[in-house]
Amino acid sequence: MTSLNSELVIDSRILINNINYIKKNHSKKSKFLAVIKSDAYGHHLENVARDINKYVDGFGVVRLDEAIAIRKVSNKKILLMQGVYTKEEFYISRKNNFDLVVHNNEQLKIIKENNDYKNLWLKINTGMNRLGFEVDDFLNVYDELLHDKDFTLMTHLASSNDANNPSNSKQFEIFDDVLSKLNNEIPKSVANTGCIFNFPERTYDWVRCGIGIYGGYINDEFLKTAMTLRSPIVNIKKIKKGESVGYDGRATAESDMKIASLYIGYADGLPVSIKDGTNLLVNGQIAKIFGKISMDITTVDISNISNCKIGDWCEFFSPQFPISNIAKSNGLISYYFMTGIKSRVKKIYKRVN
Repeated sequence: MTSLNSELVIDSRILINNINYIKKNHSKKSKFLAVIKSDAYGHHLENVARDINKYVDGFGVVRLDEAIAIRKVSNKKILLMQGVYTKEEFYISRKNNFDLVVHNNEQLKIIKENNDYKNLWLKINTGMNRLGFEVDDFLNVYDELLHDKDFTLMTHLASSNDANNPSNSKQFEIFDDVLSKLNNEIPKSVANTGCIFNFPERTYDWVRCGIGIYGGYINDEFLKTAMTLRSPIVNIKKIKKGESVGYDGRATAESDMKIASLYIGYADGLPVSIKDGTNLLVNGQIAKIFGKISMDITTVDISNISNCKIGDWCEFFSPQFPISNIAKSNGLISYYFMTGIKSRVKKIYKRVN
């Protein structure tokens, strides 16, 4: 039995620095909704909400229990970004002064039955094809129920990370066409992180920023990864040319090598599919994964690492070693790693003083 742990270190100062940097890229009139769903993308919901509260105008989550937890530390706007699905959830939301997204007729039915149209965000589908009223359906709802109501009109972009993707212009065109058919000027919200950077003229009244806060947006080098995932070296072994490492003998030495075993594996949240050659950082130097990830152990080629010993930390990502490196090289996304680290990894949260 051992008390040795891999660690996930979270630095809230980096979250705040990222927010302040992102704010410089959108219109000064736009309010900043920090998306902190999924336990603040794995960064610890309550701590993040408390530490960034004075730097944002509100929070976006999906789960009702997360919204309730945030309300205990913040009086600012809290948006349930998929709305509610039962009358009981509606009553709880109203009691706690939550804003609600309405994206289909079943949700609208709850609103109508309670004749309560305060703090609503109406979502239209402009091409994402997941949630949201179809345009014609929304316009009918608007004419019947909303033409004299205050609400925010929103949509979600499917490809905002790629400024050249034609779907962006198509979605903007549909959104603009809907706006032209409304009787009054209403608040608007389109921009996620990618839109803030690629289409700052579309930041409108509210931006809904998620991945950029945490440093997982791949298209900007100034945003820093707020997490450090690190694991100690527990063994160092020399192998000869022709010998294999790990399950299924996937990695075979083409020359004599030095292999480090790290105390972390797929039971800790690493994908078993991580490729050989994936870069890690040991003592400020690049090392490479060599051999299949197992439940508790990851093996790494440290043949070219100087002064490397048992107990040294190996970083999978950190502020100095962006999470986008391991994500892109393995055909994954940074969200996956942020939200996928398991509870047996020791989580250390560095609070703002």
